[in-house]
Amino acid sequence: MRTQSIKEFLGNLSSSSPAPGGGSVAALSGALAAGLVAMVCRLTIGKKKYADVEADMLEILPHAESLREEFLQLADEDTDAFNEVMRAYGMPKETDAEKQVRGEAIQKAMHVAADVPYEVLEMCREGLELSREVASKGNTNSISDAGVSALMFYAAAFSAALNVRINLGSFSDQEDVARRSENVHDIMSVVQDLRDGVLTIVESKLG
Repeated sequence: MRTQSIKEFLGNLSSSSPAPGGGSVAALSGALAAGLVAMVCRLTIGKKKYADVEADMLEILPHAESLREEFLQLADEDTDAFNEVMRAYGMPKETDAEKQVRGEAIQKAMHVAADVPYEVLEMCREGLELSREVASKGNTNSISDAGVSALMFYAAAFSAALNVRINLGSFSDQEDVARRSENVHDIMSVVQDLRDGVLTIVESKLG
């Protein structure tokens, strides 16, 4: 992700290879959203009209930039995790011993494959809190950008949740599945409320 052009990434995405796929797109969406938050901060910092919130923007900016980099890293990790799942499924399964080793490898790989989008989901919650801050305090000329950041964080979160859920389908531990599913549901509830809150602010400022 860090070395590819947009055109190259889209070419790989639209190929017959299943990776990169929806998980990487979810993480990339989060990175785009974080980039918009950083932009609103920079368009607010140094403006006399917003001098009273400059300290807030200076605090939010590095957080947004850190999230952007973390999302990009997770986009790559998602592809790596999927490739590891495929390697596990490709292991020999002729003998009982091989089947056991293969099964354990699949479970380990599936846990990583679920952990990556779950981390994306959690980071989107953080990101939406930043979107709310820049929508509330940032340069009103960029209020639409704050709104788009919230929508992109939400899209990233929803997409990540879907990827967690599909990977949970291969888990053997059903108690773990139930726990993780509940966590996803709880975070998505918060994420949706944050998105709606940001959009309410955006609509009020658009007039």
